[in-house]
Amino acid sequence: MTVEQKVKMALSYAGMSQAELARQLNTSPQNLNIKIKRGTLTKDELERIAEILGGVWIAEFQFPDGTRI
Repeated sequence: MTVEQKVKMALSYAGMSQAELARQLNTSPQNLNIKIKRGTLTKDELERIAEILGGVWIAEFQFPDGTRI
């Protein structure tokens, strides 16, 4: 699943529009849409989006022995 798909699903789950998310991120809806489509959201931006939506962004590698990086 792409980051774009995840953001759209999270917005739907939280009942928020992408335009409202952009306002809360202090950016334009057009700029946010471009970043989502191109997959250029930073880790900090993804964490902020999760916070606004009431969740947590977690990205990691997990190995069979339980090691997480």
